[in-house]
Amino acid sequence: MSDAHSVHQAATSAPEQQDAFWMPFTANRQFKKAPRLLASAADMHYQTVDGRRILDGTAGLWCCNAGHSRPSIVQAIAEQAATLDFAPTFQMGHPLPFVLAERLAAIAPDPLKHVFFTNSGSESVDTALKIAIAYHRVRGEGQRTRLIGREKGYHGVGFGGIAVGGLPNNRKFFGPLLPGVDHMRHTLDIERNAFSRGLPEHGVELAEDLERIVALHDASTVAAVIIEPISGSAGVVLPPKGYLQRVREICSKHGILLIMDEVITGFGRVGDAFAAQRFGVIPDMITTAKGLTSGTVPMGAVFTSNAIHDAFMNGPDGAIELFHGYTYSGHPLACAAAIATLDIYRDEDLFNAAQRLEQYWEDRLHALKGLPNIIDIRNFGLIGAIELAPRPGAAGARGYEAFTRAFYDYDLLVRATGDVIAMSPPLILQREHIDQIFDRLESALRATA
Repeated sequence: MSDAHSVHQAATSAPEQQDAFWMPFTANRQFKKAPRLLASAADMHYQTVDGRRILDGTAGLWCCNAGHSRPSIVQAIAEQAATLDFAPTFQMGHPLPFVLAERLAAIAPDPLKHVFFTNSGSESVDTALKIAIAYHRVRGEGQRTRLIGREKGYHGVGFGGIAVGGLPNNRKFFGPLLPGVDHMRHTLDIERNAFSRGLPEHGVELAEDLERIVALHDASTVAAVIIEPISGSAGVVLPPKGYLQRVREICSKHGILLIMDEVITGFGRVGDAFAAQRFGVIPDMITTAKGLTSGTVPMGAVFTSNAIHDAFMNGPDGAIELFHGYTYSGHPLACAAAIATLDIYRDEDLFNAAQRLEQYWEDRLHALKGLPNIIDIRNFGLIGAIELAPRPGAAGARGYEAFTRAFYDYDLLVRATGDVIAMSPPLILQREHIDQIFDRLESALRATA
């Protein structure tokens, strides 16, 4: 038996032992009693180890925007692995990250035309936070070290990301985290905004919370504000109309950098390459990952403005401008995957898919209003969320049951975040896929007590 055959057999059949793998963000003991194992994927579907075909309503984990196992991406990865498997980018280089960075700069909003490569969204966030603090230092404002996040924010799982993040379970187990961090209030307001279509009408005044925090600490001590245009892991929390614009105005007024975490919203999820363009709010940095390679090879990136980049390009020519980076920054396989993914986005016009389909997506999603236990429905672009009333004394149980029923009984993959069912399908979907997603989800919800 060849090694390749052995690997394929292991990847497509149920493992005999499961104890060694400590699964991330998973109730391990619960999962291993009834594993949900995916063996292969193509386009809009997964296939399980027992041969069931699962419609992907979540683009994997918000990441497979170009669909699954696209031949051109697979070919690019295989050819690159056979040509140059690894090359260092510390004091050395190879052509692909330079090519990829130019491609990315071309689709990024002005003036974010410089790219620092990472390997995940978590690394992108920690990189952006470090760049923000270092930027003020090289400009002679080293006292600007404070960072401001937001309640319900998710910015990955590095110490920087969970410090500025605002999900209690992600923070409470890990000690005091970074000092000098504060949080704005979140914008989820079901009482006033339940069942909004698109951006909610109420809540722009919540942006003024930033003015209060800045006044408390003094603007001269604040380095950066980091927010998601749309909070995904918190259960799809949308910005009220005018909210992001007001946050941008306050940051500009006080000389504070605005970091927009687009790990989820980047690469066409809400229309345009980035939500910054769709919402008309240009930050000083954008953090990305996920859709950059359509989930095929781990990769992230931080886009910085010309002003931030150029502030570091001083001093002797031989001096390292930023003491930061990762062994796999600009990895050859990841770059090859990203370039092939960008080709698909361009050739199939996928960045505009969300705007072409979002009205039909919205109409089918909101048609579920009135089903038992639904207390809110939220949407923008090709993102959707259904919030369920929690069971007394068992928060999250109803959402988990709906998730498992969708998977086992109706061959549909959705995401459960507490009692919120979230969806973010591959951008290659068609109207018939939208119909299938919501027909199956409606059945699962009706069967959930």
